[in-house]
Amino acid sequence: MKLYDYNKSSASYRVRIALNLKGLSYHTQVVSLLDGDQKGDAYLALNPTGLVPSLVDNGQVLTQSLAIIEYLEETYPSPSLLPADRSMRAKCRALAYDIACDIHPLNNLRVLKHLTGPLGHSEDEKLDWYLHWLCEGLGALEKTLQHSQTAFCCDDIPTLADICLIPQLFNARRFALDLTPYPTLKEIEQRCQALPAFDSAHPDNV
Repeated sequence: MKLYDYNKSSASYRVRIALNLKGLSYHTQVVSLLDGDQKGDAYLALNPTGLVPSLVDNGQVLTQSLAIIEYLEETYPSPSLLPADRSMRAKCRALAYDIACDIHPLNNLRVLKHLTGPLGHSEDEKLDWYLHWLCEGLGALEKTLQHSQTAFCCDDIPTLADICLIPQLFNARRFALDLTPYPTLKEIEQRCQALPAFDSAHPDNV
């Protein structure tokens, strides 16, 4: 199994966590987004979107982090990354989509570059954009989870929701966001980071 990866990519970070939680062995090929590796002919031949991650398993090229994680869940079902209860599985997916589909796309590298490049916005305006959408999204997550009775987002073991949450909080810290208003999210983050599967997937450790 080979993962085309960039350490600070939230989407790649998710897949690293999922692979680690499932105890799967994989090799990494670095695709530097800052150096433009994703725009090279070799990578575009593998993944025409020019996005990371891509995962190659048994000759199959898989793209999009949530699709990759769904594939891993179906192909290597134990341990599961979804709660056993049907309604909790729906909640887990909803939280993951809140992060991966609503928060992250507005704040990823190519969007931020477009703001300060062709659209001509300043660095301060870019930061205001980033923090606005991030705070709105994290605030909703905090309200959703603040009365949770589980150790992690949706269960007493990490699930897909936690896999999506931790990379987003890492990015929040990169942009110096004060996480004090999100105590529930911080507690979940602390529990996750105490686990080897999360720690070894951290951008500073790959």
